[in-house]
Amino acid sequence: MTRFHSLQQKSSLISMAASAAKTLAIAGVLIMSSVASNAQVNRIDIIRPDAPSLAAYGDFDIGVRTLTLTDVGRVDVLNTQRGAEATIYDRSLTIEVWYPAQLTSGQSRGGEYRAITRNPEITATLSGQAVRDAAPDTSAGAFPLVVISHGYPGNRYLMSHLGENLASKGYVAVSIDHKDSTYDDAQAFSSTLYNRPLDQRFVIEAMAQLSADAGSILAGMLDANNTGVVGYSMGGYGLVNNLGGGYSDEIVPSFMSPPNELLALHATGNPNYRDNLDSRIKAGFAIAPWGMERGFWREQDLAGIEVPTFYLAGDNDTVAGYENGVRAIYEAAVNSDRYLLTYKNAGHNAGAPYPVPREILDSETGEGASHYTDPVWDSVRMNNVMDHFVTAYFNYHLKGDASMLDYLDVHPDGATATYSVKNGVPDAAHTYWPGFEEGSAVGLKLEKLARGE
Repeated sequence: MTRFHSLQQKSSLISMAASAAKTLAIAGVLIMSSVASNAQVNRIDIIRPDAPSLAAYGDFDIGVRTLTLTDVGRVDVLNTQRGAEATIYDRSLTIEVWYPAQLTSGQSRGGEYRAITRNPEITATLSGQAVRDAAPDTSAGAFPLVVISHGYPGNRYLMSHLGENLASKGYVAVSIDHKDSTYDDAQAFSSTLYNRPLDQRFVIEAMAQLSADAGSILAGMLDANNTGVVGYSMGGYGLVNNLGGGYSDEIVPSFMSPPNELLALHATGNPNYRDNLDSRIKAGFAIAPWGMERGFWREQDLAGIEVPTFYLAGDNDTVAGYENGVRAIYEAAVNSDRYLLTYKNAGHNAGAPYPVPREILDSETGEGASHYTDPVWDSVRMNNVMDHFVTAYFNYHLKGDASMLDYLDVHPDGATATYSVKNGVPDAAHTYWPGFEEGSAVGLKLEKLARGE
């Protein structure tokens, strides 16, 4: 049984007057915002001049709504005692939904989010292009669904740059506040270990029901049978499981796992595990998925993945690991078509988090800043590159656009690709990454393995 409730979040349209901020350049222009009132400005929609081409926002105006979804009858991991019967509760999740919108004559792109940060005592004001509670655009029919799942801790705004970007290109993007895993309610890790795959599947089903409900504001907006999932860190942990990578039977009784072997629900050895998976997930985008180095998968577990997957990682990731972490997952998922994008020298924050909020930088201690930054890479640059490849990958798998393979099947190392253009036309020697300006693919690797390899 599922219940749905609307959550009215305090928000207002950003004033676009010259005294408040410079006009936002939509297609590929670096935004330098200024605010006369000295208010904090954290733009999530910056597209640098050197961004790859598919990072630019699309043609759709963007609406955004906050909803709560309640899954009735979930196991309450935190209140279940070892050796005792499982405690059951109703698990409520707050979600942010971005969607193509039909703006009225008096509306223009732009809006704000109030986001709790990695330092829960600080709330940041984020600025983007979405309009709060705008009317959905139903003229183009149902759009593919993309579910976005943050790490531990995190929240639904951490990848808001991606949510907006996808909605502008004809997707309904839904980002989850995972209960017990957010900045202001992080609880024992065992809850996240158990609930993350379930939360992702529950939200897919809940969105399908909302789209099918003629009385819903999202009626007819999305095609849940054509779903992609983006998971970062613990979101990637849950995603890999939902793609068919059952957890190792050896991890189920471990001390760090939930009590009473509850994790067996998601384990390879459970004869019902694969029956619980959602076949509506047609593609996955796993960013620094956590768990491989901690023994959550064996090679035989990952061989159960058959859904096409794009993996993204920094090769200096000390949280999820690289050679024995993300790369090991990529190599062991032998029954799926997959890509691995590597940001050279980047750490665990590669691609996913929006830039560090000014409110944190301007605080006395700067506590929480490292959660959003990388010692080597610029955050906006990483966001732009990730949004480019998410676009290419989902346009191919969820929209059937075969031309996107030009952006995916590239020379493996951007540093050794050849840029050879004469009079604006690439010649036979040209192997540079499509959509990237000369020299801008340095620092990136994009590898591919086909099913059976």
